Amino acid sequence: MSMPPQWIPRQAQVTIDDQVHDVSKVQVIDEQTCKVFLKDSPGQTVVVDRQQVTKKIAPQWQNFSQAVDSMQQFPRYLTNTLILCILTVIGTVSSSALAAYGFSRIEWFGRDKVFLLVLATMMIPFPVVMVPLYSLFKSLGWIGTLKPLWVGSFCAGAFNVFLLRQFFIGIPTQISESARLDGASEFRIFWQIILPLAKPALVVVALFQFMGTWNDFLGPLIYLTDQEDFTLALGLQFFQSQSGGTQWHYLMAASLLVVLPIIFVFFCSQKSFIEGISMTGVKG
Repeated sequence: MSMPPQWIPRQAQVTIDDQVHDVSKVQVIDEQTCKVFLKDSPGQTVVVDRQQVTKKIAPQWQNFSQAVDSMQQFPRYLTNTLILCILTVIGTVSSSALAAYGFSRIEWFGRDKVFLLVLATMMIPFPVVMVPLYSLFKSLGWIGTLKPLWVGSFCAGAFNVFLLRQFFIGIPTQISESARLDGASEFRIFWQIILPLAKPALVVVALFQFMGTWNDFLGPLIYLTDQEDFTLALGLQFFQSQSGGTQWHYLMAASLLVVLPIIFVFFCSQKSFIEGISMTGVKG
């Protein structure tokens, strides 16, 4: 009977004649003794007292490189994911900022009613529009490409518009009025005055969008058909089922590699993120 597996990777060692030997396998004989297979002498077994066998933590760092090699196209998945993240962040921040500026700093007939209508779209779940969107993208010939995953980001999302609008409302209107008196156009006010002041809120929107795109699984699953276009999230699922059995140590190592960039990005933008959240929540 072999010893049960351990969640924490450990390496067994046995002390024989004051010499420490690495052990490749341990078989329990009874409560007092066990048979060990020595690594430095393949095929050689020794029956020893169980107290002579010790264990030490031995992280398997090679699993990370082997996981990347086993996935084969990990660099390609990473490239596709980064491309989508960059495009969606640019599209979301630019379109949401423009829409939020129109809803907060420019007076026009029916503005508040239209804004309520925009907010109402947040109550529509994605599965409701999934089939119509698929039909639309199919008619455009976009299925099997990355376009369905980033083109929509240039149409401002309701949550991001709401977030930025609340921040823009908190910026004193006297700043914009002074700029208008100096002859500045509306776009110049937006570009040179409002956006620099709204940097914390823009960072929040960008971080939310980056995390959403990085972790998105359903979108790539629906629209992507070629393995060359897979993202990391879809690539992990494909790796899990490609050979009929899951190599869990490689899957966990690859999953950690996928999560690490999100953690790194959050800690790099933590100060602006917390500032943007707090200021957006109290203003307006």
